[in-house]
Amino acid sequence: MDHAARTAASSASGSAADALGASDAPDATEGHAANGTRDSGGSRTETVVAPARPATFRDIFGLAEFRALWLAQLLSVAGDQLARVAMTVLVYDRTHSALLTAATYAVTFLPWVIGGVALSGLADRLPRREVMVACDVARMILVGLMTLASLKDGSAAVLWVMVALLFVVTLLDSPFKSARSALVADILTGDRYVLGVAVTQTTLQVGMVAGFAVGGLVVAGLGVRTALLADAATFAVSALLVRFWVHRRPAASRSPGDKQSALAEMAAGVRLVFGDHALRRLMLLGWLVAFYVVPMGLAAPYAASLHSSLSVPVATGLVFAAGPFGTAIGAVIVGRIVPQAVRQRLMGPLAVGSCGLLLLCWLHLGLIGALLIIACSGACASYQLAANAAFVAAVPPQRRGQAFGLANGGMQVTQGLWIVLAGAAASSGAVSPAVSIAISGGVGAFLGVTLAASSRGKTGPRRSGSDIHAS
Repeated sequence: MDHAARTAASSASGSAADALGASDAPDATEGHAANGTRDSGGSRTETVVAPARPATFRDIFGLAEFRALWLAQLLSVAGDQLARVAMTVLVYDRTHSALLTAATYAVTFLPWVIGGVALSGLADRLPRREVMVACDVARMILVGLMTLASLKDGSAAVLWVMVALLFVVTLLDSPFKSARSALVADILTGDRYVLGVAVTQTTLQVGMVAGFAVGGLVVAGLGVRTALLADAATFAVSALLVRFWVHRRPAASRSPGDKQSALAEMAAGVRLVFGDHALRRLMLLGWLVAFYVVPMGLAAPYAASLHSSLSVPVATGLVFAAGPFGTAIGAVIVGRIVPQAVRQRLMGPLAVGSCGLLLLCWLHLGLIGALLIIACSGACASYQLAANAAFVAAVPPQRRGQAFGLANGGMQVTQGLWIVLAGAAASSGAVSPAVSIAISGGVGAFLGVTLAASSRGKTGPRRSGSDIHAS
């Protein structure tokens, strides 16, 4: 999450941005070319031509704007998991209801049904940096209100007020992430973008694992209120990072005089993504995450069914960590080592492998075998890097915010619904958790094969270079 703070010292921040922009320009001796421009807000931005050689970590972390977005993401992802742990612990402590506790967790997925379609267009209609800042400030305030509410008595009314506030906090995540995704595509071009997404995905996985692990310790040792305050603080820091280290850019979609209703804009965004074969296929490949993420949704019952010598909580933690660990390794290998042309060719096979490997869970190979299977599945999920890069290349820059919002929204919703279905199947006793995971993997692999085959002989519309990358 990147958060924003209002300040009266706009001239000072402009000077700081200019200084950082100067440091962002790559060294000419490394074969880069850079041209300085100024947008309508007067801030200096850099149009950097991506190097012919493969991108390096220095290429992306040498850009102050990317460093700010990366650090803000790391803080916010960990803070989000911290808040999730705090709220689920609080609800269970006050209601002793597993159903209500699960419903509280589901609240973090449901808002994407609304936000992915209705709010993601804000990232195109308004300056993206300002969208991110406004979302972060609003969420900081809302989490602060949740903290104040936790000081009240333990009545059901107060508890559900907190859950409602959590719903709004998650709702604002959609325009924020849409703006951030589109902004990263503006900052990084070519092979830099793929490596940047690899770093982003690795950060996301590490942040999730660390947030869940540290969240449990913080809630147990310091309490729910401290955890919520820590989450609010991550919003504040993120807002400052984005406000002072990311350049202001004008709204991407159109001139102020070109007005279009929100409903018409949503319809246009849906037609753009679902009406284009290439975009639709790439988005659906991304949505396969719902099938290979099921081991995390069933981590506790699956770990218990493995009958390991380790305690169930420890085994559950390992199952949770295996997927993100494999994804982190795969993202670094695919994003840093594998050439771009090879990435595109491997996209289909890796998508099928990320789901198909879970069929091996049916063999009940024990905890070690299960961890290896899940980690390898996570490593194959690195196909998302190639799919993401191709998606960016096919979407006009002025529509990227809404396109990313639809794609991310679909990911969140399909994950939530499919995990509930897989959990219901395992809870019914009709199948074991291992078999439920294997069936999920089989369904995902079948869909992956179908999507890979659908690309043969069909390509999306060709776009000019100015449409492929934003400067």
